[in-house]
Amino acid sequence: MTTAPQDQQRGARIELDDDSAVVVIGSGAGGGTLAHELTEKGVKVVLLEAGPHLTSEDWVNDEWEAFHQMAWLDPRTTTGSWRIARDFPNLPAWIVKAVGGTTTHWSGATPRFKAHEFRTRSVYGRVDGANLVDWPIALEDLAPYYDRAEQKIGSTHRHGRPPLPANNNYKVLAAGAQKLGYRHYATGPYGTNAEPYDGRPASVQDGFNFQGDKNRSKWSTLVSEIPKALRTGNLDLRAGCHAVQITHTDKGLVDSVVYVDEDGQVQRQRARVVAVACNAIETPRLLMLSGSPLFPDGLANSSGQLGRNYMRHTTGSVYAQFDRPVRMYRGETMAGLIADESRHDVDRGFAGGYFMETISLGPAFLASFVDPGSWGPEFTALLDGYASTAGLWIVGEDMPQESNRVTLNTAVTDHLGLPVPNVHFDDHPNDVAMRNHGYQQASLLYEAVGARSVHHTPPYPSTHNMGTARMSERPEDGVTNAFGQAHDVPNLFVSDGSVFTTGAAANPTLTIVALAIRQAEYIAQQLSTRQL
Repeated sequence: MTTAPQDQQRGARIELDDDSAVVVIGSGAGGGTLAHELTEKGVKVVLLEAGPHLTSEDWVNDEWEAFHQMAWLDPRTTTGSWRIARDFPNLPAWIVKAVGGTTTHWSGATPRFKAHEFRTRSVYGRVDGANLVDWPIALEDLAPYYDRAEQKIGSTHRHGRPPLPANNNYKVLAAGAQKLGYRHYATGPYGTNAEPYDGRPASVQDGFNFQGDKNRSKWSTLVSEIPKALRTGNLDLRAGCHAVQITHTDKGLVDSVVYVDEDGQVQRQRARVVAVACNAIETPRLLMLSGSPLFPDGLANSSGQLGRNYMRHTTGSVYAQFDRPVRMYRGETMAGLIADESRHDVDRGFAGGYFMETISLGPAFLASFVDPGSWGPEFTALLDGYASTAGLWIVGEDMPQESNRVTLNTAVTDHLGLPVPNVHFDDHPNDVAMRNHGYQQASLLYEAVGARSVHHTPPYPSTHNMGTARMSERPEDGVTNAFGQAHDVPNLFVSDGSVFTTGAAANPTLTIVALAIRQAEYIAQQLSTRQL
């Protein structure tokens, strides 16, 4: 494995007993962005990452090898009626354990939330079985930070950034969209460069940038935010360091993070502020593991909402075979979307909306995910027709439910002897109705341009994990306030998709980055005025 020299990887050296630092746990879209923004403001940051510091030279262009190289494969358990509990009971989520987090394994789609998606309780009304509340912020609050996030990422179709070229998979999608009368479809916005930008080269259209991107043309905190933060001299990056507990004073303020380092030694880093950005499964797990007599139900959980309202987006895929080759694997994996269905229109039979986005899996992953457990002539026909196949992914808003939650499974432990997270999920009827509508529209789209067969694929393991430490105006409704600051613990922040009050239809990364930029401004201001 070729990696940067250790000192170059780590950056500054902040002493374990230095209680002036901000400790950020997790280096993905939220944590990596927060670390960069704070260090640029002169704040000392210790960034703890449970996984290794792999570089673009380490990534391999092979699906299965890359999966085992970067995926978070620590044991997890799964319950609930969702099909994942049957198909992939030990893999409820498909995320990364490495520096850069899941930004090293993301499609790159960067749509914004819409105004109504911040006000779902007000707009949708009372939805039976859903735990809806309005966000404590509105689109106008986040709009300037969306601008900055798009500029940071280099989103195509935004701020003068050119679009990616249309590959065959997109051309099929666009032709079908036109036949159905859709109007809002394009090859982006997307976080991969069509031309050199911000020190990153243009895409070489190699067809493999989903799991890692050797060319570095796709934005990630690994190739962008973390190197910039290291150059400030204010970042101490510690890879292979798994946080196991956040401690606090007798007054209820956090004061350190206990972690196991890459040599298996237990360390304790003092902290002035702690920001948790471990993804919406590991974040509530860590806060629950940090329970104490003062916080018996988990750190910052006086509301009882910690771990609850888990969302993973309503998803499903549709693959269509044609008489002529499509070669969907050429060009970028996801470089096109249709936005017409991402509206709120109850006449369709559900609240909220969804996007249809191009997707391409290689033969090995298609065989694994297209219809788990199936075999026989129909299954082999799907693989035999691979070269003539086009594919899209349905991604839409799912309803937050209190019963969809992450809890500690004390019957199963990980390599550190700690209880593993259990992910429980049941589809809401609204989710099912939305998915079925997406299947219907995608089938009509492909049939309109001559598909000879169409196959509906069930959801993959979750790549969008949201909502287990949600923002709320009232402390009793959630875990954090509008800045991701814990209602119960003023110097504790949550900095990832866990803070999402609702999931919206849009892919979450852009919103996580925008929220992290906004949060960094708030933390820096609070530090400078000695309120933290």
